Formats: sequence, C-alpha cells, structure tokens
Amino acid sequence: MTQKNSKFHSILIWIITLVPVFITGLLIVFFFSYTEKIGREEDEKIYDRYYAMIAEDSDSDFWQSVYRAAKEAGEAQNAYVEMIGETLSQSYSTLELMEIAVNSGVDGIIIAADESKEMTDLIEKAYQKNIPVITLFSDIPNSQRLSYVGVSNYNLGREYGNLILQMANSKSFSGSSIKVSILVDANVADLGQNVLYLAIKETVEGENQKKAFNHKPIEITPFSVDSTNSFSVEESVRNMFISKDKNLPDIVVGLNEIDTTSIYQTVVDNNAVGSVNILGYYNSESVVQGIERNVIYATVSIDTNQMGQFCIDALSEYYEFGYTSQYFTTDIYVINQNNIKKYMEGNADEN
Repeated sequence: MTQKNSKFHSILIWIITLVPVFITGLLIVFFFSYTEKIGREEDEKIYDRYYAMIAEDSDSDFWQSVYRAAKEAGEAQNAYVEMIGETLSQSYSTLELMEIAVNSGVDGIIIAADESKEMTDLIEKAYQKNIPVITLFSDIPNSQRLSYVGVSNYNLGREYGNLILQMANSKSFSGSSIKVSILVDANVADLGQNVLYLAIKETVEGENQKKAFNHKPIEITPFSVDSTNSFSVEESVRNMFISKDKNLPDIVVGLNEIDTTSIYQTVVDNNAVGSVNILGYYNSESVVQGIERNVIYATVSIDTNQMGQFCIDALSEYYEFGYTSQYFTTDIYVINQNNIKKYMEGNADEN
C-alpha cells in the first residue's frame, strides 16, 4: 500500500469511527435542551428526578395509556416521566433511544425491551452508571435490570387457551378440525413469546383429552408476522387471506394491539365475518368496537393503570430504600359480549 493510500485509509477509519459518536453527541445535546425546555414550560417547576420511558409503538393506545398512568404517578412523587422519541424530528429504534437515555444520565429508564444482546449490554451500561432500569411487558431476567413490570405470560397463555376452548364448545365449525392461528412476531424470538404460545397449546391440548366428545380436534399453529411497522403487520395479515389454498383458520389470536386491529380490519375487508373468529388483545377503541359488532369474540386486556403505577413504585422504592421487588405483576381481564356493556358504562363514568 502506498503512503498516499495508507493516509486515505486512516482518514476513512477516523470518519467511520467519529460520525456515530458525533451523531450521538448531537442527540444528547438536543435531549438535554428539550428537557430544559420542559422545565421552563412546567411553570419553572423543579422535579426531584427525571425518568425516561421507551416503547417501540409509543403512539399506540396501549403504550399511551401506560405512559399516562406512569406520568400521573410520577407527578405524585415529584418525578417527571417523558416518553422519549415522540418529540424527535425523526424516528429512532428502541436501542438508539435507550442509548440516548443512558448517555444522558437520566434518573431511571422504563423500557419495553427485547432480549437482544445489544439491549442487555445497554442495561449493563445503565447499571454501571447507577441508572435503574425497569423492563416493561417483556422481561430480560439475565440482565442487570432493577425490576420487571408486566404480566405472567404463562397465565396470559392459559387465558387465551381457555377462550379457545370456550369457542370450540359453543360455536359450530365446518371443517373436520378447528384450526387456530396464533400471530407471533417474526422479528423476535424471546422467552416470553415462547412461554405464552406454549401455555396456549398446553391448555388446549390438556382439555382436548377431556372434551373429545364435545368439540372437534383443535389444531394450533403459529403464524409469523413482520412487526417492523404497522404497514408490515397489515401486509402479513393480508397474506393470510390471499394464500393460494384459501385455507383460512377458524380462529385467529392477536397477541398485541396492532395485530388485533389488523386482523379485525382484514376480516371485515374480506367479508370473512362469521367464518374467521378473532381473539384479541387490549381494549383499544377499535377492539371494543369489534366486540360490540360481534366481529371479535373476546379480548384479553391488561390493567395499564397498574402497569404505569408499578413502574414508578419500583423506582421510588429503589431511591428510598435502596432495593425493590424484582417482579410486579399486573392484572389481566377478559372483555366479551357478556360484559361489554358493563365495561362501556364503567369507561363512560371514568370520562
């Protein structure tokens, strides 16, 4: 290599190394300037602590509900909770937002994390900087996270399994067996998703032995969904309906809000109401509407108020006592035709 080429090669390496550092630095500066602006806009109120909340689908009804609960609970503790990423001019991945929060030195991080090595390393980095991390909805037990706030995936799977059995015993199906498709995230292979899926199968297969003369055999299979964004989810669900064999499932189970909404819309668009039964997730407006119209059989919802409150409880206890519980389990409940009116009345009273 000539001296000229060697010099060019060295410059190129410096550029590749410094550009990411420079970009991260700019983001941190922007992040700090934004938090200072928040302080000014809040009538110069001074908070004791600043907590960053991170979720990939932060604008969904589910995460907005969790965020509102956490923010309200934080106010009671004189802590400001901010869903970072919402105010940035461009979208960033969960990992990038996590890195920004860690490098910004916030007082606590609440994150809907995945089980990737990169995320585990960032939680370790936060731990080394004495920043407590709360994992939300999906746990990383082998990391240095402070606490996990969410549901028992096994119990959630059991609930879905029981609902599938309910439908098997109360509805008529045309085929020789009842085909059930569980929508699973193709981009994630975490333990929580596996536990949930296996709990559904275990519940159904266990009851299949006892209910053999009451309903047809139940076949459960996973259906992979590209969860990169809402458009890719919709495309994945549509592919289920345009497959060549047209062998549609009798029951489709959505394990998150976006999947459920996509199933609901696709079933309506393809005139499959009545032939494809839906089990959904969460109580968003569209999901509740689907139950009211008898398009969605039932939905399993999580107490998002509890979830947000527990996040702040964990961080407050940590700062006050130096420790807190490793697990905070939130309640789950089923909304169906039997209780939808009661749910709607209660929801109207709250508003």
